[in-house]
Amino acid sequence: MAFKVVITMYNREPSKLTTDVIKNAGIDVEWVPARTENEVITAAKDADVLLVGTVPHTTRKVLEALPNLKMVGRSGVGVDSIDLDAATELGICATNTPGINTSEVADHAMAMLLSITRQIVEQNAALKAGAWSDRPQELDPMRAKLRRIAGNTVGIFGLGSIGKGFANRVRGFGPEKIIAYDPYVPQTAADLVGVQMVDFDTLLAESDYLTVHSPATAETNEIFNIESFRKMKPSAVFINCARGPIVDEGGLQEALETGDIYAAGIDVTQIEPLDAESPLLKLDNLTISPHVAGTSDISGIAGATRWGENAVNILTGKPLHGLGNPEVVKRIAVMRAQGASRWDGIPDPVTEAWS
Repeated sequence: MAFKVVITMYNREPSKLTTDVIKNAGIDVEWVPARTENEVITAAKDADVLLVGTVPHTTRKVLEALPNLKMVGRSGVGVDSIDLDAATELGICATNTPGINTSEVADHAMAMLLSITRQIVEQNAALKAGAWSDRPQELDPMRAKLRRIAGNTVGIFGLGSIGKGFANRVRGFGPEKIIAYDPYVPQTAADLVGVQMVDFDTLLAESDYLTVHSPATAETNEIFNIESFRKMKPSAVFINCARGPIVDEGGLQEALETGDIYAAGIDVTQIEPLDAESPLLKLDNLTISPHVAGTSDISGIAGATRWGENAVNILTGKPLHGLGNPEVVKRIAVMRAQGASRWDGIPDPVTEAWS
């Protein structure tokens, strides 16, 4: 049986590593950049596998319009841009490539924190403009803002693999304590990385430096809003290298403008790319990078390869690198039992690969 994989990521051409993995398996692959739901539907109308980026979102409308689709595969570690409920109901697997950039994101969050506390960006710009030699007084306000991590409380929102990685990194800087909020992580697991689990309000109230490493879910949607920021110390630094929807950007803007918090560093925004006219870009106490925290030469190779491997594996009955809706396995089994379905022609072991 001939299968077809369609890649609709529009902001850059897919890596040759991805397409070669698919082609070498004897499967047709086509790149059709798509910016809207309707463009995705048109591009993937006869696709068995759809490989997507973060935008546009893979909605119920898209999934219901693709009768042959067996898998929608996200690049990277998230699946928050896929309607998981719809995918599960339709018997479509939603996959990702977890674990490829844990080190990179933890490094980036640490780098953001150090850049803010040590005023690296500001001093670099001032020196390159001649301030050190010609106008040394311009450096005094930056010197006054220099801070240290040692002796302070570091907070982590979300103690998964990246949160734990951050804890391991920041511990070397000598904080008084590291605290975290994650309702799914017991204290016994946190003890392994020297972290004290606390409730959300305690995390807000006690953190001198707070970094976010949680997935975007209904529970975390805009959990960091103006009310949350007002519970934080006015000297606090807030870092988000996780997902944009976790933070209410209007609340963050207000908190930074009014001094409810001291500074922030973000790698993600609610809508990406961030509009060039966004008021966030006008805030001197906000550092922004363009959703690159997970990027490196190593993670790029691993991610591109596994992205393609997921497309091949779903069609050949082999284990996947990451399945965002594991309950779909039961739905697939029901569909097989009921007769003809989108899963006809796929080897039986596919439903056993995730056990």
